[in-house]
Amino acid sequence: MSSAAEQEAVAGHQATGNGRQAAAANGVRRPAPPPVVPAWPGAATPLGARFRVGPDGVAGTNFALWAGGAEGVELCLFDEAGKESRVRLSELTHEIWHGFVPGVLPGQRYGYRVHGRWDPWTGARWNPAKLLLDPYARAVDGAKGNDYRQLPPEVYGHVRDWPQQHIADTVRDDRDSAPYVPKGVVVHDDDDWADDRRPKTPWADSVIYEVHVKGFTELHPGIPQELRGTYAGLAHPAAIEHLVKLGVTAVELLPVHQFAHEDHLLRRGLGNYWGYNSIGYFAPHASYAASGTRGQQVGEFKRMVRALHAAGIEVILDVVYNHTAEAGELGPTLSLKGIDNRGYYRLQDDPRRYADYTGCGNTLHVVQPHVLRLITDSLRYWVTEMGVDGFRFDLAAALARSMHDVDMLSPFLAVIAQDPVLRRVKLIAEPWDVGSGGYQVGAFPPLWTEWNDRYRNAVRDFWRHALPDVREMGYRLSGSSDLYAWGGRRPYASVNFITAHDGFTLRDLVSYERKHNETNGEGNRDGTNDNRSWNCGTEGETDDEEIRALRRRQLRNLLTTLLLSTGVPMLVAGDELGRTQRGNNNAYCQDNEISWVDWGLLEDPGWHALFELTSRLIELRHRHPVLRRRAFFSGRAQTADGLRDLAWFTSRGTEMTEQDWYAPAATLGMYLSGRDIPGRDERGEQILDDSFLAVLHAGEGPVRFELPGPPWAERYEVVVDTSLEEQGEAPGVEHRAGMEITVPARAVLLLRVAG
Repeated sequence: MSSAAEQEAVAGHQATGNGRQAAAANGVRRPAPPPVVPAWPGAATPLGARFRVGPDGVAGTNFALWAGGAEGVELCLFDEAGKESRVRLSELTHEIWHGFVPGVLPGQRYGYRVHGRWDPWTGARWNPAKLLLDPYARAVDGAKGNDYRQLPPEVYGHVRDWPQQHIADTVRDDRDSAPYVPKGVVVHDDDDWADDRRPKTPWADSVIYEVHVKGFTELHPGIPQELRGTYAGLAHPAAIEHLVKLGVTAVELLPVHQFAHEDHLLRRGLGNYWGYNSIGYFAPHASYAASGTRGQQVGEFKRMVRALHAAGIEVILDVVYNHTAEAGELGPTLSLKGIDNRGYYRLQDDPRRYADYTGCGNTLHVVQPHVLRLITDSLRYWVTEMGVDGFRFDLAAALARSMHDVDMLSPFLAVIAQDPVLRRVKLIAEPWDVGSGGYQVGAFPPLWTEWNDRYRNAVRDFWRHALPDVREMGYRLSGSSDLYAWGGRRPYASVNFITAHDGFTLRDLVSYERKHNETNGEGNRDGTNDNRSWNCGTEGETDDEEIRALRRRQLRNLLTTLLLSTGVPMLVAGDELGRTQRGNNNAYCQDNEISWVDWGLLEDPGWHALFELTSRLIELRHRHPVLRRRAFFSGRAQTADGLRDLAWFTSRGTEMTEQDWYAPAATLGMYLSGRDIPGRDERGEQILDDSFLAVLHAGEGPVRFELPGPPWAERYEVVVDTSLEEQGEAPGVEHRAGMEITVPARAVLLLRVAG
């Protein structure tokens, strides 16, 4: 059947009513819709549901919804029993449907039904049988996690089980979705944050801790059971105590926007744990609230932010504005797809299909003014009304696409750059997407920092002794000037990381060479095969104490390298404790002990020592500005005797030549001078610090290393020695410059210049 013939057949089928599967195919009589009453005119701004008391003293809520191209909008209000009342929004201003409804108070649940043409062949997918979540809803009720074994067929705008699957998405489903979808909640909060004090930590001084609200708190013995897995749990003194002891300056929360579970996961008895499947860009995810889901989650989130701020810790949100949970043409209709499919999503030349630069079925059409407004309104809301300090943008390259190509002059980046609120907060790009030309590491403009996966790859390869030479390692340790020394960017444009939420944990990185994702139910096909890991001789957990000791040493090497590198270090929650995911490198659907932090690890002396070392390294970083430079190294002589701010040494104690950089090497010496650090302190004084020599040795046997003499140093004092399980023996040991010392196999030595 040709495309034209298919369209004609489906249109004819629906004209007879036989396509209304809820009534005809299932023999179910649809109840008559509730009566519709009009609202007062209200106002077109602000968008969303805003409770207010009018000048005449009448309390109620103003509702405003952008729905370009729609033929009509009904506001649906739900009482405690779930009974629906409908209110016609008859006012239309600049494609915004709006109205004021007297008597609607905070806590009221609501949604929309949007009327228009059903013509998927042209991208039009209006279907008033589907209750739609307000994109501006500030709280969401009725999303209790993976309550279903699969998404109910009623939540799809098309007939999901249509016999002719290749045209299933073109046949409209007229069953009511209201009983099965989450509802928005009217929220009123006039909190002015007068008692909050944002830490405002400078980028160069930041240490980021990537954390999952539930995973961090679910097993914590110091958090009351009823608060575990929640915002209140993360705000609990026991949780904050760990963060303060560790010394991190910011938590980067995995997505806390309201998200939904994918059907393919529900069918396998799983759910979306990470949360990269957003459906509500203003609402804190309801399942993380201990206090309730009728607006209480908003206050609970704010109290969490306040508690973290009081401890000197910033809150950064991992945000997913590149796609939504509605997936592709065969996905559910939950919000934007039913409000204006063509207006919100990028469509292909065949408008039935979605452009997918995200690998998740759809991509938001960010060049559209109303989509850009949705995103920027959301960002400003989380800063000004929810108190957050910054954002990490998932697949940021997809947001930077103009029509097709990634464009660093795109509307999204231009709007962010001039916004008086957003340009002042921390902005982190995941600088890639899955589309053509999507890899953009080093390309984002000033104001932005980036996840630097080239740092990750180089450090992993060095410590498994797989680098062909040390050129890449030199760039990554010193701030990645090859990527970021342009247009006013600084070393802190590089967010250095070795692990992140996706991929192996740090412990698994030294315990597995292959992914073990069988519990995900995808035949171990999901997750990357490019792990750049080394299992130290045995795959998985082992009782061999020699291998276990080697693995702990490798963890110390990796963490020490990260925290001594120039740039902004990012740790993943639990890596400082030796957390394992049992070899799963894609635990996005594992809401269980595989993903949760195991706090019992602190009772093991070896893992407790790893935590103590990590904390000590972070404190060392905070204390020494030479380890957190605000400008790139010059490599030029600072004094007449040839002392430079950065110098590289071979194991022979000689400065590296061009030939040395291109030769295979397992040993690298990095000298950081604390004299004449660029910039001045708050009083305008020159910044002076100690100087350090870091020796990184990835070889399987010990190496003799000659300590550089004058002008570099007269003596050196050992500060860190990762060959030692306990670090108490290391500080205070001194070596004379010019002498040879033995660097143990696979170890980092950090030496302070003592004279």
